[in-house]
Amino acid sequence: RPRSHTVTTSSSSFTANLSASSSTLAYDREFLRTVPGLLMVTETVLGLLVWTLIAGTEYFLYPAFGWVMFVAVFYWVLTVFFLIIYMTMTYTRIPQVPWTMVGLCFNGSAFVLYLIAAIVDASSVTNDLNNHNYNSWAASSFFAFVVTSCYAGNTYFSFISWQSRTLQ
Repeated sequence: RPRSHTVTTSSSSFTANLSASSSTLAYDREFLRTVPGLLMVTETVLGLLVWTLIAGTEYFLYPAFGWVMFVAVFYWVLTVFFLIIYMTMTYTRIPQVPWTMVGLCFNGSAFVLYLIAAIVDASSVTNDLNNHNYNSWAASSFFAFVVTSCYAGNTYFSFISWQSRTLQ
């Protein structure tokens, strides 16, 4: 004689939350149209140019250029990280982090250290007869000052955002 079986299935709250959260990962196209977004893209592109121009030379023979490389690479990596966080709107999914304060501290420290690095870069450029690195170092110095001004602008916008306590 045939037996009847009843099978009941249920999903755990973990899998329900996981599937709901992974489907809400968004891409914020409007962020790239804002001034802070444009500044961040400019910082990424020109910051890459700064450390690439120096990395193509014998910078390791001069400790000053080692410092410039450290600042340029360190803040380039962090800027790419924050750009991804803002473009994917990950900051909305982690409300425990005070993002306005984090942005202000990041941009403020980037401005100060990049300013020091740009000054060190510019003061270390020499035009010796046998120095074939002159053009790369001079160009990196120029772009370091441009990136510094971008971080200064983002520091201003981060301060305004922090002051008003709103997320951008």
